[in-house]
Amino acid sequence: MRVILERSNLLKSLNHVHRVVERRNTIPILSNVLLSAEGASLEMKATDLDLEVTEATPAKVERGGATTVPAHLLYDIVRKLADGAEVMLKTDEDGNAMTVTSGRSSFRLQCLPQSDFPELSAGSFSHIFRLDSVGLKGLIEKTQFAISTEETRYYLNGIYLHTHEAGGKLKLRSVATDGHRLARAEIDAPAGSEGMPGIIIPRKTVSELQKLVDDPDVAVTTELSDTKIRFTIGSVVLTSKLIDGTFPDYQRVIPTGNDKQLIIDRQSFAAAVDRVSTISSERGRAVKLSIAEGQVTLAVNNPDSGSATEELAADYSSDPIEIGFNAKYLLDVAAQLTGTEAKFMLADAGSPTLIHDMADETALYVLMPMRV
Repeated sequence: MRVILERSNLLKSLNHVHRVVERRNTIPILSNVLLSAEGASLEMKATDLDLEVTEATPAKVERGGATTVPAHLLYDIVRKLADGAEVMLKTDEDGNAMTVTSGRSSFRLQCLPQSDFPELSAGSFSHIFRLDSVGLKGLIEKTQFAISTEETRYYLNGIYLHTHEAGGKLKLRSVATDGHRLARAEIDAPAGSEGMPGIIIPRKTVSELQKLVDDPDVAVTTELSDTKIRFTIGSVVLTSKLIDGTFPDYQRVIPTGNDKQLIIDRQSFAAAVDRVSTISSERGRAVKLSIAEGQVTLAVNNPDSGSATEELAADYSSDPIEIGFNAKYLLDVAAQLTGTEAKFMLADAGSPTLIHDMADETALYVLMPMRV
């Protein structure tokens, strides 16, 4: 194999694919990226056996072929080469090593045979539809912060994507929860998503996808089955296994009878929560909200270091209520809201609270209270 290509093109593609490769691998081939040169492009592929990313980049192919080299090592080398440089990749006759040459720099990397590289066999996909990247980005970003990191309830370690009929229209919904908070977002369901199975997209796949849907003008082709999902974003193809489990009936935890309405300035509230929680112990991080007509008092009490309070003006006219929340969870939700004001719908100190984005009716958040 002998290929010449622009350093910027090579770096951009390597940046997309090398992130999938785990730093520590017991199987040597999984530390490598598969390079396949033919026609006028170089295709790169990396996998961790659950997730696979491929991308083709334009190249001058003087001699076609394929090999695998250490992914992070190749990325680090290309990253340190001069901007605007040309890079030549050339394998030895016996295929055991590859030389990376650019200007006066030359690197020799050990290769492993292409035949050892695992194939995340795609199988057939039952549903295919197109999403604009803005819609997909919204579904991910509004919910991914609530994904559980607790490995025992593995079925919560991802985003639940499914269709749901609301008000006579079919919606594509994303939901994530860790048992303490829940985030839900939705967009109009695209053509082709009707009857799709409800699927759970793993946390790592969500994280990679989030980095790939940056261009607002790109349409994302989504193919899925009961066990796999594939996203095609421009020249990048991301294929992932799905979490094999049943997502809980999240509708049951979304309260419907919360009648106490609190409307508060989002930025002022987030800043106040951040300030008073400075004094709380990392372990608890509970902030008590004392809500009365026209105002909210935030209080944190830490037996080890002291206490803090702050008052905020708010739009509230129901009975006074005292309720506690995890400060980090309040800040996480506030960071997702796009409007200038946040709307809390409360019931009592022991019941879940609903938080609405005043500027986006499609997003909904549920927070479980804490004892304070």
